[in-house]
Amino acid sequence: MENPGSSSRSQALMRISPYTFSSIGITVSIAVSILGAAWYIYVTGSSLIGASIKARGITSKNFISVIFCETVAIYGVIIAIILQTKLESVPPSQIYAAESLRAGYAIFASVLLGCLE
Repeated sequence: MENPGSSSRSQALMRISPYTFSSIGITVSIAVSILGAAWYIYVTGSSLIGASIKARGITSKNFISVIFCETVAIYGVIIAIILQTKLESVPPSQIYAAESLRAGYAIFASVLLGCLE
């Protein structure tokens, strides 16, 4: 038996602009990468400070883990810039064309797949 609300849900998704999906994907790319880097710095910060107090000679080695944290954040910003360059302007009559919908869903899906890795 078919779900009676399935056609209305699919129609609602089809009426959302592909630019909305692209923008949400780009925003999620930046947000998740920055939150991930912040969480890693939060988790490792106390152990890095404790290690630098016990052995003063290893403070420069501890900066490597912080650099890796920031690399994750920079990676998300770079991905967002690349995805932003993929957006193209289309005439209003072509916004809901199959190619425009595919492009919007593709940008959104690429961010979701990137977050799952």
